[in-house]
Amino acid sequence: MSDDIALTEAPEAERYEIRVGGELAGFLEYRGRGDVRALVHTEIDSAYEGRGLGGRLVGFVLDDVHAREGMTIVPICSFVHKYLAEHGEYLDLVQPHIRTAFHL
Repeated sequence: MSDDIALTEAPEAERYEIRVGGELAGFLEYRGRGDVRALVHTEIDSAYEGRGLGGRLVGFVLDDVHAREGMTIVPICSFVHKYLAEHGEYLDLVQPHIRTAFHL
């Protein structure tokens, strides 16, 4: 993957962004400013699809949440849900009753 990829959080917009060559390639929206974040929508611009950017973005978000001790997520976004199902190392970010509700 190219070195010109930047991943950042834009808290004022309640989202994380992925940029390629300085251009916005996609984002992951969240809701919640406390200890629980609902990850509600992931979108990659069609010009950047098929390059693994969605997975890279979700991995970045989950790593960031993991670094914030005590924070958990609610995986409302179907892309995030699928990512979690395939990457069990992040399931500790989802409270047990939420895991049950989301079949994780």
